[in-house]
Amino acid sequence: MVVSVEDVSSSLVREYLSRKGLKRTMACMDEEHPRTAASINNRSHLRQILNMEALYKNNKDSNRKRQSQRVEGPQLLTKEENTREGPPLTDPHPKRDIAQIDCTGGSRGWRSRVQRENSFGKVGPNCPEAETCPAASGLSEMVLDDVDDDDDLRDLSKVSFERTVAEPSCRGRPMDQHRAAELKTLLLGSSLNCFSVEWRNQGFTFSETHDLRYGIVQKKGGPCGVLASIQAFVLKNLLFEKVGGLQRLRPSSTCRRKCLVLATAEILWRAGEEKQATLAVNSGRNHFTPAGHYKSEGVFEKITCFTVDSIKDLQSLVEQHIEQFETGALGCVLLTISAVLSRSVEKVREDMDVPTTTLVGAHGYCTQELVNLFLCGRAVSNVFDDDMELDSGNANMTLLKGIKGHCDIGLLSLFEHYNICKVGSYLKTPRYPIWVVCSESHFSVLFGLQRELLTSMDTDLEFDLYYYDGLANQQEEIRLTVSVGKFATRCQDVDTDLIPPLEHCIRTRWKDAVISWNDTEPIL
Repeated sequence: MVVSVEDVSSSLVREYLSRKGLKRTMACMDEEHPRTAASINNRSHLRQILNMEALYKNNKDSNRKRQSQRVEGPQLLTKEENTREGPPLTDPHPKRDIAQIDCTGGSRGWRSRVQRENSFGKVGPNCPEAETCPAASGLSEMVLDDVDDDDDLRDLSKVSFERTVAEPSCRGRPMDQHRAAELKTLLLGSSLNCFSVEWRNQGFTFSETHDLRYGIVQKKGGPCGVLASIQAFVLKNLLFEKVGGLQRLRPSSTCRRKCLVLATAEILWRAGEEKQATLAVNSGRNHFTPAGHYKSEGVFEKITCFTVDSIKDLQSLVEQHIEQFETGALGCVLLTISAVLSRSVEKVREDMDVPTTTLVGAHGYCTQELVNLFLCGRAVSNVFDDDMELDSGNANMTLLKGIKGHCDIGLLSLFEHYNICKVGSYLKTPRYPIWVVCSESHFSVLFGLQRELLTSMDTDLEFDLYYYDGLANQQEEIRLTVSVGKFATRCQDVDTDLIPPLEHCIRTRWKDAVISWNDTEPIL
């Protein structure tokens, strides 16, 4: 097989980085320039290609001679001779015991070579460059198939080469045109369609308004369903997972970023049925040249996918790439693609009532299928509980698929107020008092601070709910006081045309509730 200059060059660079112990640099290289089937992955093969076998043997014989000379003479001096005044006669850098140079940071859990030459650099567990990036585990080193040739490393047979159980196994897989076309068809309806500018320019950047630091800012209309969903899970971690501390609604930059990492991992892990998940990241370089019935937009061609099979590995992987999602322009697109890949294209189509449905609808709006994928891990088409069968005539039954169980995050819809749909109890009464609100073709978030309002059997309640809309250029905290039962003292002669849609949504959950906007301007 003919070996390309690029493959040889890549192998040489990887060998150099491996020898220097620059594992984080190698992780970046493996992400931006993933290995392929043509890659050279062992040193013996590389030496053969470069015609360096003879040079390698001569160099190894020279090393043996130098090593034997260092062992002779000076080490036979008596203790008294070593303590005489003047410069020491023994080697100031004796050969270290192999147990002292255990480098456990490598992706294959191998023990470091004895550091005989300065050119090898110092690699150890305390060396910053020896830290292993979770996403690159399994990629950092070339195959050490020439270790057995070194006489001074024969004792390595006594050392365990077993991979550390805690090390994640995660190999990057570059996107190809076939998979890209499948994704574009599912998301946008055709491989000739492209994401709108509003989608491509949307990341998960947080607000710097003092009272709204927890909020993700939406630049333009379109991907609000994705933004509201990730916002809801950020709030769940901030308010109820002891991440936010006392300043839950005014988190630090570090705290809210951590919540974004946890929220992203949770959404993808649920989409992968809590068995595995896939994270799509921008590698910065094209992996295929578009051809045929496919329109390029500079997004799918640059994607590398990492698949993991544990939630901890997923969280580490997301944390490593979180800047692409938080501050990167493609954050919203990458998370959507990651959710689909975690579920798989095939299962997403099986989830839908109509398999040809797209996840991004007219005008770039998120469909209910996409929002449900984020909220409950399945891209079902409906919001009622469980499945429903309808008689479509001629002894044919139509299966309508709904929500299978209680979700962490709920949903309230203005469409229910207009009797267009029925939101089931699984979404109306989620595990946490946080709801994505669908109103006027837009998604936003409503949330409370006390879980008790979901479990209280008392029909007479008064509690506060907070409202956040990332698209509305919101500048202040919106706190609503909801009164139910005996606390509700409804005003008479209310003009129904002036009732805010948000109030209608709230009353689909708490019937006849009276809602106070607490001196903030109602959103009509």
